[in-house]
Amino acid sequence: MNLSEFLPTGIQLSYLVAASLFILGLKRLGSPATARQGNQLAAIGMFLAVVATLLEQQVLNYQIILIGIVIGSVIGAVAASKVEMTAMPQMVGIFNGLGGGASALVAIAEFWRLLSSNAPLSTTSLVTIILGVLIGGVTLTGSFIAFAKLQGIMPGAPVLFPLQQVVNFLILAAFLGGSAYFLFAPHTLPIFYGLIAISLILGVLFVIPIGGGDMPVVISLLNSYSGLAAAAAGFVVNNNMLIIAGALVGASGLILTNIMCKAMNRSLANVLFAGFGSDSGEVSSAGGDGIQKTVHSIDPEEGAMMLGYARSVVIVPGYGMAVAQAQHAVRELADQLEGLGVEVKYAIHPVAGRMPGHMNVLLAEANVPYPQLYDMDDINPQFDQTDVALVIGANDVVNPAARHDRSSPIYGMPILEVDHAKHTIVIKRSMRAGFAGVDNELFYEDKTMMLFGSAKDVVTQLVSEVKQL
Repeated sequence: MNLSEFLPTGIQLSYLVAASLFILGLKRLGSPATARQGNQLAAIGMFLAVVATLLEQQVLNYQIILIGIVIGSVIGAVAASKVEMTAMPQMVGIFNGLGGGASALVAIAEFWRLLSSNAPLSTTSLVTIILGVLIGGVTLTGSFIAFAKLQGIMPGAPVLFPLQQVVNFLILAAFLGGSAYFLFAPHTLPIFYGLIAISLILGVLFVIPIGGGDMPVVISLLNSYSGLAAAAAGFVVNNNMLIIAGALVGASGLILTNIMCKAMNRSLANVLFAGFGSDSGEVSSAGGDGIQKTVHSIDPEEGAMMLGYARSVVIVPGYGMAVAQAQHAVRELADQLEGLGVEVKYAIHPVAGRMPGHMNVLLAEANVPYPQLYDMDDINPQFDQTDVALVIGANDVVNPAARHDRSSPIYGMPILEVDHAKHTIVIKRSMRAGFAGVDNELFYEDKTMMLFGSAKDVVTQLVSEVKQL
């Protein structure tokens, strides 16, 4: 058997190996301890798939492809090295959008290829092209709007207008009607251009009514869409590897979306259509009773004494810690406390950061041992035996109102029950509310002490004071 005879079989075998590496990589991404290895396995699988695809006979211009790979690699490497951890959701959003846009371009290019070659335009080909344009276009513009909201380029508040759902329905109906017409008259180019434009408009209308606080959920959903768009592109160009990879991305994105919705005790429909999570920062009383409440404020010296003389401390990191880049100072504080014989653990809420795993990655960056990281179900029963819970920049995920206040927008959301600890220290810049816009009952409890200031500055002061004990 010569090389030309073996090549098709070799390409399909390479695709099979690549798909296996994708699955193994996704499995290992489920744990912080193996996530880096999982990422490497998936990257090797993608490299193998790309090489196999480049050996296909349909690839005509290797020079242009090589130039594109070099330019894309440089941009990706620079962006990945410079982006801060707090901006990771924005970067994921951009990647989702570009992936969706690429899939839409593949569908458009395939349509033009079939049209210019006078090849038969089968119904199956046209349907896959329409799906590629729709899903890819929605993912492209929707992801860019999500990026703009998270980055502060546009207001994070939901953008609502009269008869919004009616308008959305009419535009979607126009797309479906145009698609039906296009199937019977595929040479009608204005209809095809109209379908492209409508798909881009739908992406904008899909995301603008969602508040900035819910953008991480939207980004994970758009991640799923980008996978579906890639799978649609795979059907368009008849590439099995693209179909498999797209399906895996689509499924993992839906799983991630489901995890985040469960962590907030909200349905996906509520996230998409309730106009919740405006990021306004305005505070509304959790109880609504109008009673003047007071907080107990301490200084770093008092906080260090509480921590240093405790037997057990549970650190609860939140988005405030991520913004302040305080993870290294937190690790140093934990080391100092362990040197005094204090047992230190970390409690991780799935939505404490901007995405699930955000806090795990930050703490891993500071070389926090994985065995010290506990998820919500494992750590909550231990708070009753905890001397001090140290909350660093977390808000809604530790609000006791979620357990009992039926009028609260976070009612029913699973929380870290830090109020069960003997004492709680909360490090926060101010009394500003979280994205849910409700006051936090925890801050006013008698056994809660507030330490106001930037997380990094306050934790650094705590480290200094603990060293003097």
